[in-house]
Amino acid sequence: MNLNQIDWAKSQLLPVIVQDSTTLEVLMMAYMNREALELSLSTKIAHYFSRSKQRLWKKGETSGHLQHIERFLLDCDNDTLLIVVRQEGVACHTGRKSCFFTDVESGETVSEPQIDTTAAYGIIDELYHTILARKNADPQTSWTAKLLSKGDNAILKKVVEEAGEFSFAIKDNDEDEIIYECADLVYHVLVALGHKNISPDRVKQELARRFGMSGIAEKNARTK
Repeated sequence: MNLNQIDWAKSQLLPVIVQDSTTLEVLMMAYMNREALELSLSTKIAHYFSRSKQRLWKKGETSGHLQHIERFLLDCDNDTLLIVVRQEGVACHTGRKSCFFTDVESGETVSEPQIDTTAAYGIIDELYHTILARKNADPQTSWTAKLLSKGDNAILKKVVEEAGEFSFAIKDNDEDEIIYECADLVYHVLVALGHKNISPDRVKQELARRFGMSGIAEKNARTK
């Protein structure tokens, strides 16, 4: 593929539709920047650019559910890509084969998870994606949806409240209470991140950047 035939001027991110090579089912939709496309072409393993994580990622890097690319097809406007893949495991982080499983008109779920992905992705990522899903839930039936619907002030009030309760638990030296209150605090921090569409992966990236750097050096490196 001649990468210059792609209309990068419209966007630095190329929309990519992913199709199963056997069933022809649409599995997911993602984005590739130039680097991700080059890697996908050279390895025949799907690589994407995550807008939420703001980084390059290989599909299946955590779960092992790789996508082996059998064909690349560019659309008539040279700005959208279709890749035909042999999917290992499932495509969706929910454990479903396809990411498209909600009927818009009825709101019903049309397929169930085939695999429990909690262990593969970790509870933090699973909880974060659940929080994002609750944005469209009924505030009358979901506490997360209700909290999200109230906006910044309500969300941040809970973060401050839970931080205080966690601090008191530490001071009281109650191990069980420390764990319980820490879980509450983490949940409400994730709600705040979800409200702003900031993936916890970006926090991990920031921690990784700081790893090995002294606290003084890190503070001096901050932009003022």
